[in-house]
This record gives sequence, structure tokens and C-alpha cells, in this order.
Amino acid sequence: MPQPEILGTVPIAARLQRLGVELPEAAPTPIGAFRNVRQSGNLVYVSGQGPVLADGTLLRGKVGAEVSAETARDHARLVAVNILGALRDHFGGLDRLRGVVKLLGLVNAVPDFDRHPFVIDGASILLAELFGEEGIHARSAFGVGSLPNNITVEIEAIFEIDA
Repeated sequence: MPQPEILGTVPIAARLQRLGVELPEAAPTPIGAFRNVRQSGNLVYVSGQGPVLADGTLLRGKVGAEVSAETARDHARLVAVNILGALRDHFGGLDRLRGVVKLLGLVNAVPDFDRHPFVIDGASILLAELFGEEGIHARSAFGVGSLPNNITVEIEAIFEIDA
């Protein structure tokens, strides 16, 4: 993990590049009557995002059946990338972000699946690599019987920003 003193001086876009992460050209459009990002004070709430590829393809399936935990973990990492894309679109950049406060991760899983934390770690690890200590967040991760459009993972997030 990068040293905190280094993180504070390196723009987030450069950190993403060092990690080999490319944000989508635009964040996925909400599929309901809500917005992707809502700011209140110095907290920013990101609505649940899913594993959507840059070309708009949704990654679908039931984890523990046709989708492995390892594949779903990769999907969760992609969701973190899409969360960052939504924040970039909202703010016009990412450098106001101070860190991650909390994630809520939902896994579309078979009833006996029990590796929800492992799956959502795909997002958590990327955010910790990107923000260092300020990327280590509070989190809940659990399984659900279904998610919109049969996506594998949905994650919502709360970030802290500079005032």
C-alpha cells in the first residue's frame, strides 16, 4: 500500500494510472428515479452501482451457481471503478475526495453462499490501494435473492470530501 505522505501529493488520476485502472468515459445512467451522487456537507453518497463494462454490458448471474466467488470479486472491483466514475462525473475530477467512509455491498447469491465479504473485498482492496489509510472504510456485505437486471454485485458508498 502506498505511503500516506506520497498519497497526499499525487493526484488521484495518477494513482489510478499507477494501479492500471481506467475509469469509464461516463458513469452508468441510473435505472430509476434517483441520481448517482448526492452531496450533504462534506459527505458524498453514491447510489448503488453495478458491474457495468465500459461498453454498457451488465455482468449478470447468481454467485455460487453460474458465477464463482472469484469472478464476483472481480465484478466488485469493477463496481468500485464505476463508483469512482460517478464521482468524477459529479465533481469534474476526483481530487476533492479525502477518503472512503463506508461501503454497503450486496451479492446476488444462492441461499447457502457465505463468502460475501470475500466478494466485496474486490472493491475494498482497490479503494484501500487508491486512498491508503483513508480508503479503509466501515462496511457491510451480505447476500440477497436478486438484484436489478440480475447483476452479480451492487455496492453503494459514502465518501468524505474537502469542503
